[in-house]
Amino acid sequence: MTAPVVVAARGLQKSYGEVVAVRGIDFEIGAGEFFGFLGPNGAGKTTTMSMLQAVARRTGGQLEVLGLDPAVDGKRIRQRIGVCPQEDNLDPDLQVRDNLLVYARYFGVPRREARRRAQELLALMQLEHKADVAVSELSGGMKRRLTLARSLVNEPELVILDEPSTGLDPQARHLIWQKLRQLRERGCTLLLTTHYMDEAERLCDRLVVMDRGRILASGAPAALIEEHVGREVVELTLPFAGSSATPPEETSTGREAEDVALRLELTPVRSGDQWVFFFRDPADPRLDRLTQHARQRAWSCRVRRAGLEDVFLQLTGRELLD
Repeated sequence: MTAPVVVAARGLQKSYGEVVAVRGIDFEIGAGEFFGFLGPNGAGKTTTMSMLQAVARRTGGQLEVLGLDPAVDGKRIRQRIGVCPQEDNLDPDLQVRDNLLVYARYFGVPRREARRRAQELLALMQLEHKADVAVSELSGGMKRRLTLARSLVNEPELVILDEPSTGLDPQARHLIWQKLRQLRERGCTLLLTTHYMDEAERLCDRLVVMDRGRILASGAPAALIEEHVGREVVELTLPFAGSSATPPEETSTGREAEDVALRLELTPVRSGDQWVFFFRDPADPRLDRLTQHARQRAWSCRVRRAGLEDVFLQLTGRELLD
């Protein structure tokens, strides 16, 4: 059976005066799905999330969230969703448990039920031993987990996660991922915005890549990688030659790399002194010829598996911005 649609957008647009932030995008999110939005700053992700939360009004197209129109039913939508913001905005004057209990009041959760939910969420986020500790005494990873727990206190049908692992060390980041996967297994519908391609590749069932207010591609991570870049990637880092003002492609080394690419009928994506080549077939003889030439010329050469970051580079021609 097809899962019910939790979010549906058709020709969704948002403008701020003459600035067009979202340019007529289409997407759907099914119940129980982990859906991702990827893109650099200015891509339109934040604006889209604001419209879903009924914080910003659309200027064109159609949008339904939980079967409701955000332009009419904003308050009802906000009661049924959870939001984990990019910046932790916990109350530093309250203890850990009290941050959850106070937040539960905003949704009209009865006191006894709020305490039950708080205890359950603290256990889920491995914060039970910190329940009576001041927020200021928590580590960055603990604060992030508490912020995520708070977004779940109203038992939302849709959870919006804005850069949930930004600024965390690897251990804390992986623990956040584990908790998000547990929520997914419980049937939560999750919507993730992130700059981290590996995060989206590991967590999302489907995702879209946005840039300049448009959706450039959509689908499952593995399908997007196969469709847009294939399976193998060769990264060449050319040695510096010439003045700092000389573009890498205009140096003798750059011109030689250009000649090699032309002979092999390859089109690299360039970023400074790094040239990236994509191969759909690992057995493509051009891959060996390219790496052999790089070794002969003592260029730095790395061969690796393709990933979502490569999809972004192929679609936009530039690196993902922090």
